[in-house]
Formats: sequence, C-alpha cells, structure tokens
Amino acid sequence: MVVLANEWVYFPVESRLVESLAFFYNHIIYNEMKNLSFWMGMVLCLCVLPMGAHAQSRFTISGYVEDAESGEKLIGATIYAPELKAGTVANKYGFYSLTLPAADTIKIVASFVGYKVQILHISNLKDVVINIRLTPEPASNETEIVGERVENIIQSTRMGTIDVPIEQIRKVPAILGERDLLKAIQLLPGVKGGTEGSSGLYVRGGGPDQNLILLDGAPVYNASHLFGFFSVFNTDAIQHVELTKGGFPARYGGRLSSVLDISMKEGNLREWQTDGGVGIISSRLTVQGPLIKDKMSVLVSGRRTYVDVLARPIIRSLNASGDGPGGDVGYYFYDLNAKLNYIISPKDRIYLSTYSGKDHAYTNIVQSDEFDNHVPNLRISTSESTKGDLKWGNQTTTFRWNHLFSKQLFANTMMTYSDYTFNIDLGYEYQRSENDKLIQRDYQRARYLSGITDKSARIDFDYLPIPAHAIKFGALGIWHEYRPGAASLRTEETGATPRDTTLAPKTILTKATELAAYIEDDWAISEKMKLNVGLHTSGFRVGKTFYPSLQPRFAFRYLSGVYAFKASFVTMRQYIHLLANSGVGLPTDLWLPATERVKPQSAWQAALGISRVFSEAGMEASIEGYYKPMKNLIEYKVGANFLNDPTTDWQDKVEIGNGEAYGLEFFLQKKVGRTSGWVGYTLSWSNRTFPNLNNGLTFPYRYDRRHDISVVLSHKFSEKIDFAFNWVYGSGNAVTLAQARFRGMDQLPGDPIGLTQGGFNDQLQDWRVVLIDYGSRNGYRTTAMHRLDAALNIHRNKPTPFFGRRIRTWTFGAYNAYNHKNPFYIYLSTQYKYSDEFLGEPKVTTQYRQVSIVPVIPSISYTFKI
Repeated sequence: MVVLANEWVYFPVESRLVESLAFFYNHIIYNEMKNLSFWMGMVLCLCVLPMGAHAQSRFTISGYVEDAESGEKLIGATIYAPELKAGTVANKYGFYSLTLPAADTIKIVASFVGYKVQILHISNLKDVVINIRLTPEPASNETEIVGERVENIIQSTRMGTIDVPIEQIRKVPAILGERDLLKAIQLLPGVKGGTEGSSGLYVRGGGPDQNLILLDGAPVYNASHLFGFFSVFNTDAIQHVELTKGGFPARYGGRLSSVLDISMKEGNLREWQTDGGVGIISSRLTVQGPLIKDKMSVLVSGRRTYVDVLARPIIRSLNASGDGPGGDVGYYFYDLNAKLNYIISPKDRIYLSTYSGKDHAYTNIVQSDEFDNHVPNLRISTSESTKGDLKWGNQTTTFRWNHLFSKQLFANTMMTYSDYTFNIDLGYEYQRSENDKLIQRDYQRARYLSGITDKSARIDFDYLPIPAHAIKFGALGIWHEYRPGAASLRTEETGATPRDTTLAPKTILTKATELAAYIEDDWAISEKMKLNVGLHTSGFRVGKTFYPSLQPRFAFRYLSGVYAFKASFVTMRQYIHLLANSGVGLPTDLWLPATERVKPQSAWQAALGISRVFSEAGMEASIEGYYKPMKNLIEYKVGANFLNDPTTDWQDKVEIGNGEAYGLEFFLQKKVGRTSGWVGYTLSWSNRTFPNLNNGLTFPYRYDRRHDISVVLSHKFSEKIDFAFNWVYGSGNAVTLAQARFRGMDQLPGDPIGLTQGGFNDQLQDWRVVLIDYGSRNGYRTTAMHRLDAALNIHRNKPTPFFGRRIRTWTFGAYNAYNHKNPFYIYLSTQYKYSDEFLGEPKVTTQYRQVSIVPVIPSISYTFKI
C-alpha cells in the first residue's frame, strides 16, 4: 500500500484507538511532513550510512547478564573486548549484543559495580549465546577494573544522568529509620526537596509535575505518603534506579525536567528468600523465589504503618474514662508490590508486575448527652457525630514481553495501567430524641473526588549491528482520563425532602490521547568522539484540539586523555499540568491536560560539561552547566484554590507564564569499596514571569535556592559494623511577605480576598481596616537549612537451626542529629497591648515567626534476610 504525504487518509472504523491514530497521522503527516522528513532523514543517515565501511566477516555474542545467586538481570553491566577496544552495555532488561570482527581468539571482560569481574576467552568464533552470571563482591574489595568498564562516566555521551546503586540508597539515613528512595534522590546535585522533611522533587528549576516517575514503565502521579514525608517506593522491592535530568535520549518524552526510571526486582529464580524489617512506624516483608527453578519466579513485597493500630486501644481507653466526646482518630498507609517473571524460551520472556498503595486519614467523633430538663416523665437525649475520611493512592500494572528477533535485534512490548485517586468524605449528623423517640435529625455530607487514569501500549527495539552503533527506536500510545474534581453535597432535615447538589465544572471527565514515536543512535565516530542523535515526535489530542511536536535530541562526547568533554541540546514538550496548592505535596494537587486555552508546556535545554574517572580510587567526577527556558507554565490566580467555587472551570482559575532556569553542578561519586558515597554541589537560579502576577515582573520561583550542598558517605568498619551519614545545606527558599500596612477607619466595600485585614473594636464600635502591601512576589528568603543524619548498622550473620544462614541487622539512627531548627513555614504574629483595661488605642507589635516541625528524631529498626 502506498500512502501519499499530501493527501488525507480516512479510517472507517469508529473506534477511539483507530480514530486517534488517524487524527495523529493526518496532522503529523499532512502538516509536519517537511520538518519530519528533514529530521528523520538526518537521523537515518547518521544511523545507516556509516555502517557500510564496516562490511566484513563478523560474529555476534549475545545473551543476558545476571546475578549468579538470584538470577536478577544486571542493568547496565558492561561487556568489553579490550584488544579490539569494542564493547556494549546490557540494556534495562539485562540483554546485551556485541558484534565483533573475526579473529583467532577474543578476550571478553564482563563487569558490573559491586560484582567480581569475569573474563571469557572465546575461540570458536561464530554466533553464540552466552548468558553471563556475575558473583557479588564483598564491599571491602577495591579491585574493580574501572578502566575496562565501557559505560563509565567519561565513555557515555549522556549528560545529567545519574545511576545510584540501590544498596547505596538503602544505606542513606532517613527520618524514623524509613529507607526512602526519593529522599536519597534529593541529595543529588540539581535536585531540590520541597519543605523540610518532604519527599518532593524539584529538578533543575522545574516543578513537581515536570518529573516523569516510572515504576516498571508505568507512571506514578503521587509518589508521597504522609503528606510528603515518605515516598511510596519500598526499597526492598526495587532493583535499579536511574535519574535523567538533562541530555534526554529520544526514547524519553512527556516531561520537561527529569525522568526517574525505577525497576522492580524480578524475583529470585534459584531459591526462596525472605526479607523483612520492623521500624518505629512501619513494618515490611518481602518474599521471592522460584515457582519453576531457573524458569519462573514470583515476588511479593508489602509495607504498612501501624501507628493507628497501636494508638486505637489508648484512644478508646481515654474515651471510656472521660465524659467528653468519644470516637477514633487515625492515619495509616500501605504499599504492596508483586511481580511474576516467566522465561518461555531463550527468545521470549514475559513479566507481570503490579503496585497498590493508599493513604487513609480518618476521624469519627461522637458526643452524646442525656438530661431530664426538670419535666416529669420527659427524658431528652441528643447526639452529635462528625466523620471525616481523606483517602488517596496509586495503582499501577505492567505487562511486558521481551522477544529476540535476532542476536542483534531485541524488542520489548509493554502495556501499562496507572490510576491515581483522591477522595474527601465529610459528614455531620445531629439527633434529638424524647423518651427514646426520634424528634429531630439533621444530616449533612460533603464529598470531593478527583484523579487521573492512564492506559498505554508501547514497543521498543534495540538494534546493535556493530559496536560503533547502538540504535533504539519505538512507538507508544497513551490514553488519558482526567477527573479535575467534583464536589457533591447531601442535606437531610426532619420534615423536609433530602437535597442532593453537585458542584462541579461543566467537564467532569476529560479524555485525551497521546501518541509518540522515536529513533536514536549512539554512534562511536572514533575512539575519541561519540555522538548520540535522535528525534522524538509526538501528538496530543484533547477534544477537537491537536498539538503536534517534533523534538530533536543531540549529545556529543570528546575524549582527551583522562577527561571527557560533553555537550547536549534537547527539546521537550509536556501535555499535562499540575495545579498545586502548596509545596508540601498534598494529595489535593490536581492533574490536568493541555487544552485549547491552556497550551502544552515546552522547553529546551542546553548543557556543557567535563568528566573524569579516577581509576585508582574508583571515583567519578563531573561538572555540568545548563540553561533551560520554559513556556506555558500555570499557577493559581490570587485567592483561587481547588475547592473555591467548584463550579468554575479550572481554566478560569489559572495564570499562564514562562520560566527560566540555569546553573552549575558538581558531582563526585564512589560506588565501590569500604567507603562509598558522593559529594554534590549546585549553584542555580530559577525564575518565573507571569503577565498578571507581580505586575508582570520576573520573580524567583518558590524553590529557587542559590546554593545546595550534600555529602553522603558510608564506611564499613568490619563485616559486623558499618556507619553512614549525610549532611545537607541549602540556602533559603523564596517567600512572599508583607512589607507595609495601612490602616483606615471604614470597611472597604467589595474587599477583594487577600487585600485587607481588619477586626472589630468593641470599645470604638467600628471597623479598623488594614491594607497590606506584599511587595514583590517571592521577594524574601527564609533562613538557610542544614541537617546531619546518621545511622549505625550492626550485623549478625550466623546459621540458625530452622532457617539456615540468616542475616540480621540492628540500625540505630538520628535524623537532624544536632537539632537545627529548619524553616517549615513563616507566619505573621500580631500582638495588642492596651495601656488600661482595653481602653484607648492599643500598642500593636507585629513580627514574622518561623515554624520548625522536625527536631532531632532518633530511630531504631531491625531487618532480617533469610
């Protein structure tokens, strides 16, 4: 079939999928063909033309790299032929393919951080499948052959990408002893946290909505528990973590600032294993093992807090002993991960993984009274009950199929489901009875519901024809359902008809379709020069509006001795917005699509850097500078919020503007040996410009912090004892504070929200109105924050009669060890002092006060592995 680029194509099938594909095809091909042809032509020329020079007798080594003990795939392991100076890297599914010229005998070196190097000598030079099993190496061994690792920091073209070993993340001290992946990521250069103790991510001047967080390929929209204090990721179920904050390869799209790609463990293929832990606020348990040895495995991991369970008997005991109101108040969260891994054949593997997590804060207060009112034979009783439920949570499911078309062509087909829901349910009931007969009943209930659901399908190909080229290409489709929020009210009164009222915008449910395709090539031009070039094209349809996009990506590396000089330029487009009420990471944040009125966010980012590997010390160092302008950012208008007039369309509650971020990052990392960790420093600026905010003048972003320093170190003294600490420093966040007040005598008519404050004076019998001048937006800074966290681990590794060898660890830690009062928020305190019993004019004293909510927090936890 021939398709003409200058003609429309019509599809008769009335399905959403086909309709979306047709719409995407017609707009991209018809309107964007010239640009698409140009960029695709450039990429294909760079990918294909250089291969002709390499036509000669060759053979291919391919297979998987895995942990010798568990069968877990080792993502990023390197396969290297030192005599030929050629190599490759295992992809995110553990597969590698290395095509080499014919020779008598070839030496192959396989390595991965934290594992013993394996050397293979291959003499039968023909296409062969070799599944490499690497053995874990003790932390005390410093002999990793760093010089022979292909994809170390100076060999890779990628910039702004950090791979942190999960074992290193587990050692980072955390609040209440809860291992926290996101808090460890916050300690990396270019990444800022929100308020003290929260797990929000603000990467290179972007907002939290500009981070694409993937769990086994499925997006996670709210990654926080307990209003931001903990993340939803249970590190016992995590195998690999990679953060990309710049120099995005073409395979990534949909966000402006970062991609946090998290892979779950696949399950032990060789033996059953149990891991668990008990902490101050939660416990966790992970069970994994083979259903069919070396062929099929399963993993189940769970975590739950139990403060509500422990507090419930105490609360009920207090209720029983007193005359006041009774009831329950509580909060808990849980996480559940599960994964099934099945090797169908040497060419086919399937995986099914799922995650479910929920937070639930609840209250149920009941007040009952009974009295006789001094009237004979009349007994009156009343009761009041107040109930409140706040629930939010994520659910994700991923089905993945890996298939080998040939020894050089690997395919991953994936379908995902992701759902985030936020629900408020408040109720009040009053009852009055006379002699046990109900006389009056008043009932009120208010509910609010919002969320987002994604369903996606994608296919990705890895094609490795020769060592000089690593080509990736693929396509995906995402079907979004946005629920911006709807409030419902129900009122029941004695003798009246019940009333139900729905307060919601005209569009309660919005559906949108996002389609994308990409191609990229990592091309080793010579031993010194390497180029990654690619194109990401996408389209977004919502209602009758369609947004096409072409996003070229470019990264370059040049070696000079022990140094690597790098440069990158990428363009990004984001079709989703987040309306946030605060920086605490509250579940009230609303996810919303780009529309005809609110355009998609867009940005480009340019970066320059230099890297070096210190082979003898096993350390990597890098310095990167970046510049990133952003367009079509949104903020709430002054006085607007998610519950303020729910009938108003959210598009009428927002302002649209632009942003700009630039800075310099330094990173020194050591991944192996008795002492490991990193040191990071960030010097950065992040600004915003909105025509209707701050009089149209540019102002600092709320999390614009000039300086950020992090020191994260762990040291193993012996097989029984190790110690870890991290110290962080951040200059003050930007805040908006009142700088002047003007007092009048009369209340202003039609006073806008937030412009005046006042109060009624009983002596003068009139209103004193105060007008407040807030000055420039975010024109002030909080005090600097700094904190030291520490943890001591004591291990015991002895055989037991029933469980064989068991590893047990006691951890003693302290968060904010020297009890520094870091700012959480600032408020204006006003005090009135009267000279004589409230007569005359009071003396008014106002000053700003800082609230700090996280003091030194000691912790103790116990973990085990059987």
